[in-house]
Amino acid sequence: MIWVDASSGASGDMLLAALHDLGVPAEVMAGAAAAVAPVEVTFEREVRHGFAVGRAHVRGLETDIPHRTWADVRELLDIAELPEPVRDMAHQAFARLAEAEGRVHGTSADDVHFHEVGAHDAIGDVVGVCAGFAWLGDQVCVGPIALGSGTARSAHGEIPVPVPAVLHLLTAAGAPAHGGPVEMELCTPTGAALLTTLADSYGAMPAMTVDQVGAGAGSRVLPGRLGALRLVRGTASDTPSTTAVVLETNVDDLDPRVWPNVLTRLLDEGASDAWLTPILMKKGRPAHTLHVLCPDDPAARERLARVVFTETSAIGLRTVPVAKTALSRSETTVDVDGHPVRVKLAALDGRVVNAQPEHDDVLAVARLTAAPLKSVLARAAAAASAQLGRPCDS
Repeated sequence: MIWVDASSGASGDMLLAALHDLGVPAEVMAGAAAAVAPVEVTFEREVRHGFAVGRAHVRGLETDIPHRTWADVRELLDIAELPEPVRDMAHQAFARLAEAEGRVHGTSADDVHFHEVGAHDAIGDVVGVCAGFAWLGDQVCVGPIALGSGTARSAHGEIPVPVPAVLHLLTAAGAPAHGGPVEMELCTPTGAALLTTLADSYGAMPAMTVDQVGAGAGSRVLPGRLGALRLVRGTASDTPSTTAVVLETNVDDLDPRVWPNVLTRLLDEGASDAWLTPILMKKGRPAHTLHVLCPDDPAARERLARVVFTETSAIGLRTVPVAKTALSRSETTVDVDGHPVRVKLAALDGRVVNAQPEHDDVLAVARLTAAPLKSVLARAAAAASAQLGRPCDS
């Protein structure tokens, strides 16, 4: 697993440098970049504010075409001799970028003219980074991205920071971000396109045993700050502690027959759990508190809040941050009276400590065999208990 610390922003050269500092061989990234465009990729280390960081330099070897369309870049990727995972990843990054630029300028993605991003060195950035992450093969979690503030110069003149394309990229991916901490552009469109393509998840650093750390700085030196992107690589804990939120609301005027459908809708829309607590409100009115456990992800919160507001009479929600610790889980099947019953397994330190038959399967067997539910459940539980203490891959 890799956690990306983007608290100082992100760009193509920062990611390249961090990958090399983490241990990705230079020839992996330089070779992939050169297969697409005539570029040279070199690496060095320097000291920033007392800390050693990596630097990457991508230099075009020929006179470049000033502007390319997404179709032009796609053709370069298609004809290049690249491993398919690298080509696919680069395709995704540029497609995201073209879609965002199209929305900004009111045109289709295929008609977008890449300016700085269409140059040989920028293409080398994207392809080199994709090659580096493909070589590592890890799941990627991206932390909140620092965007900067103020204004920046572009081919279209002076534009506000965060720049429009970056905001569209983050919106489409539901990626967490924040302004500042300095008045300059910290996250480039290329950096945002790469991070949103690479991310399997977003959030704070997951629980892991840290094995390696790589730091990559860009060309700008931030006053009083390290100004480097960090890649933290490690082995995920069996009992990871992750951040989540609980959405809550008190409801006293809803027909109770509606609640089962509300809970089902919330689970179908991605809630980790949803439940009701009976309460007594002001003036002695009986009511319920609806609790919805969900990932600490803006898109998930918005989606689940919409279900609450449309399916219940709630007019407000509380958001409570929580820490969530979960055992690693798997599933097996046991035989009960000649019928399969799924069993959920939970493991601690690689050994199964909990084995629970799936109730829907137990109920189905009881109906098929005309046996009492309690006796089928007892036989399923006995078969499931044989799984306890086994390795988690059993």
